[in-house]
Amino acid sequence: MPAPSTTLLVEGNFPDLINELVEYVDNLKKNQNQNNEESAPSTLKSDVEGPLGQYTQAEEAGDQAKVLNAREDVLKVIVPAASNVLNTAPEREFVAAYNLVIHLIQPSASVSTHLQPLCASVTRDASSPTKAGLALTVLSTVFNTLATDDSIRYPVFNAILDVISRSSASGSFDALRPQLKHLESWLSQWNTPAPQARKLYLRIASIATEAGENEDAYEFLIRALRTIPSEEVSSKEARDLSIDALKAALVSSTHFDFEDLTSLDSVQALRNSDDSAASTFFELLEIFTSQLLEDYVAFKSEHNNFISEQSLDDAALTRKMRLLTLASIASSTGQSRSLPYSNIASSLKIDADDVEMWVIDVIRAGLVEGKLSQQKQMFLIHRSTYRVFGDQQWREVAGRLDMWRSSLIGVLGVIRQEKAGLIAQKERELREVEAKVNGSGGGYRRNQQREAIDVGLD
Repeated sequence: MPAPSTTLLVEGNFPDLINELVEYVDNLKKNQNQNNEESAPSTLKSDVEGPLGQYTQAEEAGDQAKVLNAREDVLKVIVPAASNVLNTAPEREFVAAYNLVIHLIQPSASVSTHLQPLCASVTRDASSPTKAGLALTVLSTVFNTLATDDSIRYPVFNAILDVISRSSASGSFDALRPQLKHLESWLSQWNTPAPQARKLYLRIASIATEAGENEDAYEFLIRALRTIPSEEVSSKEARDLSIDALKAALVSSTHFDFEDLTSLDSVQALRNSDDSAASTFFELLEIFTSQLLEDYVAFKSEHNNFISEQSLDDAALTRKMRLLTLASIASSTGQSRSLPYSNIASSLKIDADDVEMWVIDVIRAGLVEGKLSQQKQMFLIHRSTYRVFGDQQWREVAGRLDMWRSSLIGVLGVIRQEKAGLIAQKERELREVEAKVNGSGGGYRRNQQREAIDVGLD
């Protein structure tokens, strides 16, 4: 898989390496045709003799311009021929043979021209797990030997995606995932136009879906939507992609925050779309963004069969809506921070016996934190998640801040009172000590005076 840039270390000068590769390719071709007595294909050696001879002559003459031109002529002959044959190389020689071709191509002024047939050849028969592994190794070498800002990396990365999408090997997407964190910076370095970036994101989303990685697929679908310019947000492509993303978010068992969708211009464009299904989808999104279970039930009554016609799982949507409803009513409890079981059962339209199960589910979903009091038949809320944050939520926050402020003022008053009492007590203790010291000291001086008088009389 793509990794930090690497350098291939191959010993030998250009003519020697060409002759080595020519001999290897001719042997592979010979093995391919050994059972066909009538075929007598021309050898690569004979095809490359002329251009290679010109290269040698130019090098001996010290004519650098002719050397470069002759080198290109040699590569134009050998790269397509090698690309057509190297896929038949034994597994233990496969990577080494391609590495030699990559090394020969690297200094060329027409790298992209030469890499095109090579990448096509590598990906051609990469359907089996073994072939896919070898192909990914070769393509990763090509990718990593190119400069990080080289736009040729884009088609090479696409070839890597081709192999992964065609491979039946499990774990191919797992091998790709660590590199996807670099994709944004790569696309920026390659100066990739928005349409090409969108195409790449959608390919990755498709591969992730096939691999069962729905969260990754959703992430790259959102990235694709962000590449759509404002003047195209109402286009059919934007509408279809927005609906796909909306569907994925709705059916996901872990996606509860829809702000990533509502912040997209293409999703907002669904509201006023000429397509009735698109505008209905936006209405459904608004329900899951900020409304309650009863609104979802009303939606189903108003838009009969819409859920089934769009191949959505009503049971899954109802379950998610119950969790979101419980999160909403938990957030609106105000200063009491508690919910009676009866309120939960009524809001979620469930039996009272099922309340604790739903509370546990909403805690597991990370929407609410708290504890159940079976004795009081109450759900005591420690933390809740706001689904939307508007004027009402700001007022609730302001109310809680006022409550905390009042509590803190009370605490500070108690602390000041206790501090004043402690200071007064210390002062009393000091006065008592001084009084005792002064009292004992005065008696001692009176005794001294009395003794002095007695001594004087004598």
